[in-house]
Amino acid sequence: MLEVLRQGWDALAAVPNLRLYLSLGWALYLLLLGGWIALQKREPVATLSWLLGLALLPYVGFLVYHVFGPQKIRRQRLRRARARGDVPPQAFVEDDEVAELARMARAATDLPMTTASDVRLLVDGAAKYRALLADIAAARDHVHLEYYIWDPDRSGVALRDALLERARAGVRVRLLLDALGSARAQRLFGDLVAAGGELAWFHPTRFGRVWQRPWTNLRTHRKIVVIDGRIGYTGGMNISDDQDETLAATAYRDLHLRLEGNVVRELQQVFVEDWAYATGQRDFIGEVTRQTPVLARGTVRAQVITSGPDSSWEAIHRAHVGAIHAAKRRVWLTTPYFVPGEAAVMSLTSAALAGLDVRLLVPRMSDSRLVTLAARSYFGPLLVAGVKIYEYGPRMLHSKSLLVDDSVVLIGSANFDHRSFRLNFEVSMLFDDAGIAAALAQLIEGELAHAPRVRQGRQRGLLSARLPEALARLMSPLL
Repeated sequence: MLEVLRQGWDALAAVPNLRLYLSLGWALYLLLLGGWIALQKREPVATLSWLLGLALLPYVGFLVYHVFGPQKIRRQRLRRARARGDVPPQAFVEDDEVAELARMARAATDLPMTTASDVRLLVDGAAKYRALLADIAAARDHVHLEYYIWDPDRSGVALRDALLERARAGVRVRLLLDALGSARAQRLFGDLVAAGGELAWFHPTRFGRVWQRPWTNLRTHRKIVVIDGRIGYTGGMNISDDQDETLAATAYRDLHLRLEGNVVRELQQVFVEDWAYATGQRDFIGEVTRQTPVLARGTVRAQVITSGPDSSWEAIHRAHVGAIHAAKRRVWLTTPYFVPGEAAVMSLTSAALAGLDVRLLVPRMSDSRLVTLAARSYFGPLLVAGVKIYEYGPRMLHSKSLLVDDSVVLIGSANFDHRSFRLNFEVSMLFDDAGIAAALAQLIEGELAHAPRVRQGRQRGLLSARLPEALARLMSPLL
């Protein structure tokens, strides 16, 4: 075998002007791919990073870019926009304090501010699963679910069984799962489908189609449940024993929402788009529109905000930055993954420099050491500006919330990082309500009691902390 390879190499080396041909091929490779990347007009630093990667690693660099490089869903985005147009818009409710923020979100997503009649903060998985199972048991018409992670463990099986019972009773069950995040559960739903339930996978892998870029990096990170068009769930929790503190002492500390009222129509609309996009079932849209009732106006102002690679507006990112810039008294942020861009860092430091009470709550150690190191690389400027940073330690903090002043609240599936703001399909809820703000403030204050404050100037070794953090930060656009 080695002899054959040696003879092949000798024959190749004997080709006249081989170096010239290789050099010309390499130059053409850089020119074509470099021009393609430059024409996407992304941030200069990111563009230069990809160009250097392609130049220094001609084949490996292209493979990495092909799989993990930035992508925009153009043809599919048109399909999603058409799906959205088939769902009638809701009445827009505007308030002086959040009018600009609400208008921006509506312009970017076509989802207006509306109202909720009831909003419950569900803390940790046991509370969420208990409420969700009870509501599913009472379903009479349909149950729609969309999740990133669904594990085939006790929690996943219990929820599957609840859906199976409803499907056998004639309730329409539609389940949309991310093909990567829920890959372990692919064999869990045979009985559900046999009973009449419908199952679809979001962005299944397509590595076999070499002419198409795979969707490895473009996942649905959304957590949505809509029951009979009247009750909705969304927030940060997946379906896993890792989310239930009664099953695992190390379960994530997390936050979810249970909603009633017209805002559920907007969650339904998001699910409708995702289902139609994943399955191509156009007739499904009109059917669901008829199933979703218009309810009396509620007392809580609420707005669904979505973002994903099918839109260039980064609506959830803009909502966070806009809300922080509009703050007058306080900004409290909780996130499991803190890998912000320049705009986000600027908003936080500007608020702190202006004398506002700016607090950042992150896990002492997330489930990704690389992300933890990258997050800590951003602490220095924030601490200097006056941001108070706390690291929650008893369990892994997984809640994603923003509290601004005394009424503005953002809660959803999006982390405060590049991946959530630019790559994932995410959904967040914007509230303008003093009661929800007070409840969230009380929750965060309780968590701060278990989160030591990060002090400026703490001892940090070069090899044990500063250098690993700096290296991890280089990966920020991919985290």
